[in-house]
Amino acid sequence: MKIVSTEFIRSCDGPEQFPDDRLPEVAFVGRSNVGKSSLINSLLNRKGLAKVSSTPGKTRTINFFRVTTTDPSARRFYIVDLPGYGYAKVAKSVRSHWRPMIERYLVNREQLRGVLLLVDARGTEHHDGTTIQWLQQVGQQPVVVATRLDKLTRGARRSSLGAIQESLNLPSAAALVPYSSVTHEGRDELWRAIRGLLLKDQG
Repeated sequence: MKIVSTEFIRSCDGPEQFPDDRLPEVAFVGRSNVGKSSLINSLLNRKGLAKVSSTPGKTRTINFFRVTTTDPSARRFYIVDLPGYGYAKVAKSVRSHWRPMIERYLVNREQLRGVLLLVDARGTEHHDGTTIQWLQQVGQQPVVVATRLDKLTRGARRSSLGAIQESLNLPSAAALVPYSSVTHEGRDELWRAIRGLLLKDQG
Protein backbone atom coordinates (compact mmCIF):
# COMPACT_ATOMS: atom_id res chain seq x y z
CA MET A 1 0.00 0.00 0.00
CA LYS A 2 1.69 3.21 -1.17
CA ILE A 3 0.74 6.39 0.69
CA VAL A 4 -0.04 9.46 -1.40
CA SER A 5 -0.82 11.83 1.46
CA THR A 6 -1.58 11.97 5.17
CA GLU A 7 -3.31 14.77 7.01
CA PHE A 8 -4.28 15.47 10.59
CA ILE A 9 -7.97 16.42 10.42
CA ARG A 10 -9.14 17.16 13.94
CA SER A 11 -9.14 16.35 17.64
CA CYS A 12 -12.57 15.52 19.01
CA ASP A 13 -14.03 15.71 22.51
CA GLY A 14 -17.27 14.00 21.49
CA PRO A 15 -19.14 12.32 18.62
CA GLU A 16 -20.68 15.56 17.41
CA GLN A 17 -17.18 16.58 16.27
CA PHE A 18 -16.34 13.38 14.39
CA PRO A 19 -15.81 13.63 10.61
CA ASP A 20 -19.02 13.02 8.67
CA ASP A 21 -17.61 12.10 5.25
CA ARG A 22 -18.30 8.37 5.81
CA LEU A 23 -14.76 7.19 5.10
CA PRO A 24 -13.79 3.87 6.74
CA GLU A 25 -11.81 4.06 9.97
CA VAL A 26 -9.23 1.95 11.79
CA ALA A 27 -8.77 2.73 15.48
CA PHE A 28 -5.57 2.51 17.54
CA VAL A 29 -6.12 1.48 21.16
CA GLY A 30 -3.53 0.96 23.89
CA ARG A 31 -2.46 1.85 27.36
CA SER A 32 -0.92 5.23 28.03
CA ASN A 33 2.71 5.55 26.95
CA VAL A 34 2.71 2.36 24.87
CA GLY A 35 3.94 4.36 21.87
CA LYS A 36 0.78 4.94 19.82
CA SER A 37 1.82 8.35 18.52
CA SER A 38 5.32 7.17 17.61
CA LEU A 39 3.88 4.16 15.81
CA ILE A 40 1.44 6.30 13.83
CA ASN A 41 4.27 8.61 12.76
CA SER A 42 6.41 5.63 11.74
CA LEU A 43 3.56 3.88 9.94
CA LEU A 44 2.65 7.01 7.96
CA ASN A 45 6.30 8.03 7.51
CA ARG A 46 5.48 11.50 8.86
CA LYS A 47 7.61 12.59 11.78
CA GLY A 48 5.62 14.84 14.08
CA LEU A 49 2.20 14.18 12.53
CA ALA A 50 0.94 12.63 15.76
CA LYS A 51 2.24 14.54 18.77
CA VAL A 52 4.61 12.47 20.91
CA SER A 53 4.93 13.20 24.62
CA SER A 54 7.02 11.69 27.40
CA THR A 55 4.06 12.25 29.72
CA PRO A 56 1.65 9.29 29.78
CA GLY A 57 -1.98 10.20 29.25
CA LYS A 58 -1.20 13.24 27.09
CA THR A 59 -3.67 12.25 24.36
CA ARG A 60 -7.02 13.33 25.77
CA THR A 61 -9.09 13.51 22.60
CA ILE A 62 -9.97 11.22 19.71
CA ASN A 63 -7.65 12.25 16.88
CA PHE A 64 -8.43 11.63 13.20
CA PHE A 65 -5.75 11.30 10.50
CA ARG A 66 -6.90 11.00 6.89
CA VAL A 67 -4.81 8.75 4.66
CA THR A 68 -4.87 8.62 0.86
CA THR A 69 -3.19 5.70 -0.92
CA THR A 70 -2.74 4.32 -4.43
CA ASP A 71 -4.68 1.16 -3.50
CA PRO A 72 -8.00 1.23 -5.41
CA SER A 73 -9.60 -0.96 -2.72
CA ALA A 74 -8.48 1.27 0.15
CA ARG A 75 -8.07 4.67 -1.45
CA ARG A 76 -9.00 6.92 1.47
CA PHE A 77 -9.58 6.15 5.13
CA TYR A 78 -8.96 7.42 8.64
CA ILE A 79 -6.50 6.26 11.25
CA VAL A 80 -8.03 7.13 14.61
CA ASP A 81 -5.86 7.62 17.70
CA LEU A 82 -7.81 7.00 20.92
CA PRO A 83 -6.75 8.22 24.38
CA GLY A 84 -4.57 5.74 26.25
CA TYR A 85 -5.91 3.76 29.17
CA GLY A 86 -4.57 2.74 32.54
CA TYR A 87 -2.60 5.80 33.65
CA ALA A 88 -3.48 6.49 37.27
CA LYS A 89 -2.07 10.04 37.43
CA VAL A 90 -4.62 11.38 34.96
CA ALA A 91 -7.34 13.18 36.89
CA LYS A 92 -10.33 10.98 37.68
CA SER A 93 -12.68 13.56 36.19
CA VAL A 94 -10.78 13.39 32.90
CA ARG A 95 -10.74 9.61 32.86
CA SER A 96 -14.48 9.54 33.59
CA HIS A 97 -14.99 11.55 30.38
CA TRP A 98 -12.57 9.49 28.28
CA ARG A 99 -13.96 6.08 29.03
CA PRO A 100 -17.57 6.54 27.90
CA MET A 101 -16.43 8.55 24.87
CA ILE A 102 -14.04 5.79 23.80
CA GLU A 103 -16.59 3.05 24.46
CA ARG A 104 -19.31 4.86 22.51
CA TYR A 105 -16.94 5.28 19.59
CA LEU A 106 -15.87 1.63 19.55
CA VAL A 107 -19.43 0.30 19.93
CA ASN A 108 -21.47 2.75 17.84
CA ARG A 109 -19.23 4.13 15.10
CA GLU A 110 -20.58 2.75 11.82
CA GLN A 111 -17.46 3.67 9.87
CA LEU A 112 -15.18 1.65 12.17
CA ARG A 113 -13.70 -1.27 10.24
CA GLY A 114 -11.31 -2.61 12.84
CA VAL A 115 -9.16 -2.03 15.90
CA LEU A 116 -5.44 -2.29 16.50
CA LEU A 117 -4.59 -3.04 20.14
CA LEU A 118 -1.09 -1.87 20.97
CA VAL A 119 0.83 -3.62 23.76
CA ASP A 120 4.47 -3.36 24.84
CA ALA A 121 6.61 -6.10 23.28
CA ARG A 122 8.32 -6.55 26.66
CA GLY A 123 5.11 -7.78 28.25
CA THR A 124 1.42 -7.16 28.81
CA GLU A 125 -0.33 -5.61 31.80
CA HIS A 126 -3.71 -6.30 33.37
CA HIS A 127 -5.42 -3.51 31.41
CA ASP A 128 -4.35 -5.11 28.12
CA GLY A 129 -6.14 -8.34 28.97
CA THR A 130 -9.33 -6.66 30.12
CA THR A 131 -9.33 -4.43 27.04
CA ILE A 132 -9.07 -7.27 24.54
CA GLN A 133 -11.81 -9.16 26.38
CA TRP A 134 -14.09 -6.14 26.27
CA LEU A 135 -13.38 -5.56 22.57
CA GLN A 136 -14.25 -9.16 21.80
CA GLN A 137 -17.47 -8.87 23.80
CA VAL A 138 -18.60 -5.92 21.67
CA GLY A 139 -17.79 -7.74 18.43
CA GLN A 140 -14.27 -6.55 17.68
CA GLN A 141 -11.41 -8.99 17.10
CA PRO A 142 -8.45 -6.63 17.30
CA VAL A 143 -5.12 -7.01 15.58
CA VAL A 144 -2.56 -6.97 18.40
CA VAL A 145 0.58 -4.93 17.73
CA ALA A 146 3.63 -5.46 19.95
CA THR A 147 5.36 -2.07 20.05
CA ARG A 148 8.95 -1.19 20.96
CA LEU A 149 10.33 -4.36 19.43
CA ASP A 150 13.75 -2.68 19.32
CA LYS A 151 13.86 -2.80 23.13
CA LEU A 152 14.23 -6.59 22.97
CA THR A 153 17.31 -8.51 21.92
CA ARG A 154 16.89 -10.91 19.03
CA GLY A 155 17.18 -13.78 21.46
CA ALA A 156 14.47 -12.46 23.77
CA ARG A 157 11.89 -11.74 21.10
CA ARG A 158 10.47 -15.21 20.58
CA SER A 159 9.85 -15.90 24.25
CA SER A 160 8.43 -12.43 24.92
CA LEU A 161 6.08 -12.51 21.94
CA GLY A 162 5.03 -16.04 22.87
CA ALA A 163 4.18 -14.86 26.36
CA ILE A 164 2.03 -12.06 24.91
CA GLN A 165 0.22 -14.51 22.66
CA GLU A 166 -0.49 -16.75 25.65
CA SER A 167 -1.51 -13.99 28.07
CA LEU A 168 -3.98 -12.47 25.60
CA ASN A 169 -5.19 -15.89 24.44
CA LEU A 170 -4.46 -15.12 20.79
CA PRO A 171 -5.45 -17.89 18.37
CA SER A 172 -2.08 -17.96 16.59
CA ALA A 173 1.19 -16.09 16.16
CA ALA A 174 -0.32 -14.58 13.01
CA ALA A 175 -2.67 -12.56 15.24
CA LEU A 176 0.32 -10.61 16.62
CA VAL A 177 2.31 -8.01 14.65
CA PRO A 178 5.70 -7.08 16.18
CA TYR A 179 6.66 -3.46 15.43
CA SER A 180 9.48 -1.00 16.03
CA SER A 181 8.86 2.71 15.52
CA VAL A 182 12.64 3.22 15.62
CA THR A 183 13.66 0.79 12.87
CA HIS A 184 10.20 0.54 11.20
CA GLU A 185 10.43 -3.24 11.42
CA GLY A 186 6.97 -4.69 10.92
CA ARG A 187 5.60 -1.79 8.86
CA ASP A 188 4.76 -3.87 5.78
CA GLU A 189 3.08 -6.52 7.93
CA LEU A 190 1.04 -3.90 9.76
CA TRP A 191 -0.11 -2.27 6.52
CA ARG A 192 -1.26 -5.69 5.29
CA ALA A 193 -3.24 -6.13 8.50
CA ILE A 194 -4.81 -2.68 8.15
CA ARG A 195 -5.74 -3.36 4.53
CA GLY A 196 -7.36 -6.60 5.64
CA LEU A 197 -9.47 -4.74 8.18
CA LEU A 198 -10.53 -2.16 5.60
CA LEU A 199 -11.58 -4.83 3.12
CA LYS A 200 -13.15 -7.39 5.45
CA ASP A 201 -16.73 -6.20 4.92
CA GLN A 202 -16.44 -5.71 1.17
CA GLY A 203 -18.09 -8.05 -1.26
